Amino acid sequence: MKNFVEIYGKWALVTGASSGIGAEFAQKLAGLGMNLVLVARRRERLLQRATTLEKEFPIKVRCLNVDLSTEDFMARIQSETRDMEIGLLINNAGFANTGEFVENDRAREAELLHVNCRAPMLLSHAFGQQMKKRKKGGIIFVSSIAAFSAMPLWSHYAATKAYCLLLGEGIAHEFKQYGVDVLTVCPGATRSEFQTIAGVETPKAMAPGKVVSSAISSLGKKTVVIPGWQNGLMASSNRFLPRWLNTQRGHFIVNHIQKKCEIP
Repeated sequence: MKNFVEIYGKWALVTGASSGIGAEFAQKLAGLGMNLVLVARRRERLLQRATTLEKEFPIKVRCLNVDLSTEDFMARIQSETRDMEIGLLINNAGFANTGEFVENDRAREAELLHVNCRAPMLLSHAFGQQMKKRKKGGIIFVSSIAAFSAMPLWSHYAATKAYCLLLGEGIAHEFKQYGVDVLTVCPGATRSEFQTIAGVETPKAMAPGKVVSSAISSLGKKTVVIPGWQNGLMASSNRFLPRWLNTQRGHFIVNHIQKKCEIP
């Protein structure tokens, strides 16, 4: 395992760090010796996780309970990180609304757009500028295999993940000459609170640790990684199937995993 502190610096910022993939990123990076800025809405969970990590590893943890769907979230993050160099940015926070697009709450769809697209764009722009100047750093976007084709009942969610995938691939090329590594990780179903919020149930979901291990080992070597051979096969098959068939398949998948209960 490469020395992350030497390559990327002492501080990593992780969004959506209170549970699931984000919490696992925090655990793995702490084990690699990186200090952490943990960003999420639930302050108590962040504080508990910070206490646990600081006891287990010789690192520092700063907690920011910030709602990424708000208009001015960047001002708070920039103010709280002004005294440190963020060398690794993990754009992990995200969620899905399940159901027909026009039947979903419009305000909630706007929150989805802000959290899944606007927040990682603003964070990557701000901290990416600093990394470019230092000629050192790394950015990870957590996208999804949903990014590779339309998915009715997850129409907006799939579109937001396609945005992250294309943004990540594009700036990976732009940043290469400056020594900044950019990776987009596209997991399939993963055990986390994402499923509860989205109102779906996937019994064979991947453990978040496998997703994070795949991302960490691929950073600096690839620009896109799809954890799990089955997920890779599904994403690759989209290239050979007609788009209408991919859309039908996406509809079947979401409809199949949707819980037969009221979606929160």
